[in-house]
Amino acid sequence: MSLTKIWSLTKIWSLTEIWSLTKICRNRYHGLDMNDSTQGGNWWKRLSGGLRRTSSSLGGAITDLVSKRKLDAQTIEELENELVRADLGPDFAARIAGVLGEGRFEQAIAADEVKAVLASEIEKVLMPVAKPLELTARPFVILIAGVNGSGKTTTIGKLAARLRAQGKSVMLVAGDTFRAAAIDQLKIWGERTGAIVLAREPGADAASLAFDAITAAKAQSADVVLVDTAGRLQNRAELMSELEKMVRVIRKVEPSAPHAVLLVLDATVGQNALSQVEIFGKIAGVTGLVMTKLDGTARGGILVAIAAKFGLPVHFIGIGEGVDDLAPFTARDFARAVVGLES
Repeated sequence: MSLTKIWSLTKIWSLTEIWSLTKICRNRYHGLDMNDSTQGGNWWKRLSGGLRRTSSSLGGAITDLVSKRKLDAQTIEELENELVRADLGPDFAARIAGVLGEGRFEQAIAADEVKAVLASEIEKVLMPVAKPLELTARPFVILIAGVNGSGKTTTIGKLAARLRAQGKSVMLVAGDTFRAAAIDQLKIWGERTGAIVLAREPGADAASLAFDAITAAKAQSADVVLVDTAGRLQNRAELMSELEKMVRVIRKVEPSAPHAVLLVLDATVGQNALSQVEIFGKIAGVTGLVMTKLDGTARGGILVAIAAKFGLPVHFIGIGEGVDDLAPFTARDFARAVVGLES
């Protein structure tokens, strides 16, 4: 029999039966721990490689500007413009310009010196938000939100893999009932990780599904419930209201839930991510961020602008399609990789 069974809540199943499989496969998945350190050389290679498009763009611009030039007012202004262009944000760019210009006018400066200053200042911004995701309840309910195509369902699968590596019992709730493909994708992740998947037919009420799932999880003291949601454009009020409804219904089962609301951000959208954080934060009460697709853009600096403006915890970043390419966020590694410096 398969380690994972897909449960349809259109019919009633015994709660004991639902969770018997979870107990059997509790320790069958072996992989990275939820917040395992990723300081090893292999991770650094993947991180720096994943951010190469950003570091090449930003690093190349810095080298071109300061090569054989003095650090005068014009050079600093051009550097500031390049930082804004890299989506680091105007406030942060002005801050860097001030640091570089202090006592250095009319002096020559090497590109690596500028990169070192930039990495140091980026790290200062990111250190307060580089926080692990801590499980403080049982079941710990995590609602995953985001716009279409941001990588929500894949992120759920990768988080499930990490949790299963800890021996946690994990329930995946196929709350993106608008897309049959999303339901199927979550079932595949359930098979891979040994997590239980609860699903209904496409078009079913997602809030009702979440209600039933969390009721079952509470009855059997499940460790973690990961709730998928349909992709929503932050400027579509009627879609955002459905997400708000899901949060309200979840709280009818467990007043303290969802214990975490993770917004999955696609790094390739650049400045639009700022709007997403603001609006999803108001509607769903976002508690933390996961940034994906950093390997597919030259605009990885947007994470710095988001951290500076909102101060929300950044729990994980994604730099590829593999399970191990979603890893806990570390400020120093990211800061040095994004400007193209060695670890």
